[in-house]
Amino acid sequence: MRDRDTHLSDEELLRAVDGELSAARAAEIEPHLAACGRCLVRQREMQSAAADFLRVHRQTVEPLLPPAAAPRALLQARLAGLAAQPTGRHSWLQTFLVGAQAWGTQAWRAAAVGALLLIGAVGILSLYQRRWSGESRPAYVPSRRLTPGAARAVDREELCNSELPKNQAVPAEMQRRVFQVYGIGNADPRAYEVDYLITPALGGADDIRNLWPQPYVSTAWNARVKDALEDRLRDMVCRGQLDLADAQRDISTDWIAAYKKYFQTNDPPPLGR
Repeated sequence: MRDRDTHLSDEELLRAVDGELSAARAAEIEPHLAACGRCLVRQREMQSAAADFLRVHRQTVEPLLPPAAAPRALLQARLAGLAAQPTGRHSWLQTFLVGAQAWGTQAWRAAAVGALLLIGAVGILSLYQRRWSGESRPAYVPSRRLTPGAARAVDREELCNSELPKNQAVPAEMQRRVFQVYGIGNADPRAYEVDYLITPALGGADDIRNLWPQPYVSTAWNARVKDALEDRLRDMVCRGQLDLADAQRDISTDWIAAYKKYFQTNDPPPLGR
C-alpha cells in the first residue's frame, strides 16, 4: 500500500465516494482515510460540494425542464394544424420550418439549462474552495467542518477529581496534520497554538476534529483569552454552577460568544494581558 504520508488524489477520493474503485483498492485506502485527517476531510468536503450541487440542480434547473413528451406533442400539434389548412396553403418548406422551430425552441431551452448548470458548477466549486481555504472565516474562529469538537465519555465527578493540565501538549506529528488540514504551510509555532476546541480539562478528546491552529497575538481574540474561558468554565462545572455538557456545547459552538456570556463583556482584555 502507498505510504500514509502520500495523500490520495482528488480523482481517487471521488471514485471512492462514487463506489468506482475495485474492491481491493477500496480495502487498501480505507485504513489510509482512517489515519490521514487531511484526505478524510477533503473527501468529506467533496461529498458536501456534490450534495450542494445536486440541491441547486433540483431547485433551479429541474423546474425549467419540459416534460419528456412536450417537444413531440408540440410538433404533432403544429403539424396537425398545417394538415387542417386547405390544400395549397402550406408546402413541404412550411412543414420543415415548423419542425425546425419546435426543435429549435427546445434546443435553445436546453442550451439555457446547460448554461445554468455550468454557472451552478462554478458557484459550487467556488464555495468548496472558500470552505477548504478558510477564506470566509476569521483566523480566530475554527472551521465548523474541520473542527466540530469532540469529547470523551466522562462525568463531572470523575473530571473534577482528576488533576488534568490546563493545556495538554499536542504531539508534533498531530500539530503538523492540523496545519496541513487548515492549509497553513511553514507555520511559525510561536504564532499559533494548536489548541483543543474543547479543552481536555473539560473532557475534550485527543482527536483531530477537536484541534485547530489558534493565533497567539495576531488578534484580540487569541489563545490566551480562550485559556481564561476554559478556566472559568471548569471552575463553574466543578462548583456545580454549570452542567458539563452545556460547557462543552457552548465552547465548541462559539467560544467567543461563550466568553462574552460567562465574563459578561463584549470585549476581550487588551493584548498582552
